[in-house]
Amino acid sequence: MQVDHLIQARWIIPVEPASVIYENYSLVIDDGKIIDLLDNAEALQKYQPQTLERLEQHVLIPGLINCHTHAAMSLLSGIADDLPLMDWLQNHIWPAEQKWVSEAFVRDGTDLAIAEMIRGGTTCLNDMYFFPEVAAQQAIAHGIRANIGLIVFDFPTVWAENADVYLTKGLALHERLRHESLITTSFAPHAPYTVSDEPLAKMLTFANELDLSIHMHLHETQHEVDEQKQKTAQTPLQRMHDLGLLSPAFMGVHMTQLSKQEIEFYAGTGAHIIHCPESNLKLASGFCPVAACLDAGINVALGTDGAASNNDQDMLAEMRVAALLAKGVSGRANAVPAMQALQMATINGAKALGLDHKIGSLTIGKAADVVAIDLSEVETQPVFNPLTQIVYAASRNQVSDVWVAGKRLLNKRQLTTLDLNDLRERAAVWQQRLASS
Repeated sequence: MQVDHLIQARWIIPVEPASVIYENYSLVIDDGKIIDLLDNAEALQKYQPQTLERLEQHVLIPGLINCHTHAAMSLLSGIADDLPLMDWLQNHIWPAEQKWVSEAFVRDGTDLAIAEMIRGGTTCLNDMYFFPEVAAQQAIAHGIRANIGLIVFDFPTVWAENADVYLTKGLALHERLRHESLITTSFAPHAPYTVSDEPLAKMLTFANELDLSIHMHLHETQHEVDEQKQKTAQTPLQRMHDLGLLSPAFMGVHMTQLSKQEIEFYAGTGAHIIHCPESNLKLASGFCPVAACLDAGINVALGTDGAASNNDQDMLAEMRVAALLAKGVSGRANAVPAMQALQMATINGAKALGLDHKIGSLTIGKAADVVAIDLSEVETQPVFNPLTQIVYAASRNQVSDVWVAGKRLLNKRQLTTLDLNDLRERAAVWQQRLASS
């Protein structure tokens, strides 16, 4: 049988089923999908590929899913380090955005982020930022999968003047994008403290009508919780529940401030948590009680947050920090074992986005979103277990090849849809502009 691609690897970790690591196996890809997973010798007897790839020291994993990003903020990385969230946001990030954010800013920042993500093994991003139509355009141009946030604020920004205009523009963008094979959309109200009840209620009506998920910062800091309690005698979580937002279509980002009772309550709603450990640590926002949330049955996925607060978009590093932090916070060395960390970066993200029928594991019938990691480097030798080496030792520089829907976006560390020199030049222009302000 003739097929498009056959990739032979030393190891394949499909994620589903969770306990399996195949050795000396082949992944067979045709028309952008995985059609088989079988022993190397058998694969060569059964298939005649147009391209045959032998990766004898590599492990194949599903593409990593970055479930919370502000991609264009890559251009703001490092401009306001070592500050708590509200100081960082109100006194540094928002003023910089007010002055500089434009279509050109979002185009160049998103390109920079996409290049970084592909080179680190990310094949799908869940974005929340201004000019979402530009982010979608760049994702399409460069072949990466993306869930584009239809942002909502109460106050005017460079993209819209009030909540009704955000919603109107978001709905129009959803209509424009709904036939794009690599693009989906979600409503993305920024946070409880920036969006009032009326627009949230309107947004929920549209989300239910269009079957769209909702992606929102929630319980990010103790300050956020205390401020809401002072205003309404409710926590932000209670307010979102009263408004009807909490459901299996809701993604709560950060969730560092959760009591045992709130964890049990949230689990009952079927809503997801997007955990951003590096950003939370850097901004001293708190610790999401991941082990307790997983034990309660909550689906927990991973995101990097924007590079302005991280300061990178490295999902391999995020996996490692998530696993180690969960152990430290819970006091249990087995709180988030390596396989669970990989699930949080792959299939759990797919579930949060409602895309687990399509991505998140190397399963026959799913899209061929695939990452190859070279474990021959001295830093990952010897390899007793390729899974634990990925989570606890490998760096993103060991990501050698990346495919999205069967299309190769990284070929032996070389980007195929982006020019690094061009990116460096554009980044340097923005650095000069931002430094002079």
